[in-house]
Amino acid sequence: MSAVHAEIAPPKRPLYQKILVIAGMTSLVGGTLTGIMTYVNGGVREGFWTDWLSSFAIAVLVMAPAGLLFMTLIEKLIQQMMPNGHKIFRQVITGLLMALFMESILAASTTANLLGFADITTFASAWIHAFIAALPFGLFMALLTSITLKPKLDRFLAN
Repeated sequence: MSAVHAEIAPPKRPLYQKILVIAGMTSLVGGTLTGIMTYVNGGVREGFWTDWLSSFAIAVLVMAPAGLLFMTLIEKLIQQMMPNGHKIFRQVITGLLMALFMESILAASTTANLLGFADITTFASAWIHAFIAALPFGLFMALLTSITLKPKLDRFLAN
């Protein structure tokens, strides 16, 4: 008598769990970065929370789709350019490029939300200050995400 072992596929994760994980990561990163940039552009004053919340809302609408698209494109490009490159090296490059790209977008959207484009010199100065102030956290999160979290997230979302 032979025993037949059937492999049991793990149950599919409900869509709401996947959405909650993505929303949580977006909120953590986007909320922190726009908070830093809002503080740099205006300090803590009476309208800080309103300014931050509106900057965060804009960032979520811009960051999530732009980040997903850019990460997909950059990963494919790096894979083509370095097919034999070490996986960690490719992940570090992806993380660094993601940080620079996302920081640029977030600094621009936050600065535009807070100051507008009326005075381009003021805008450019505020943009660079916001970009530089948030860059350490952005680099940290991008590297952490590309090296550690993204592989786990890919497995989680595939299920």
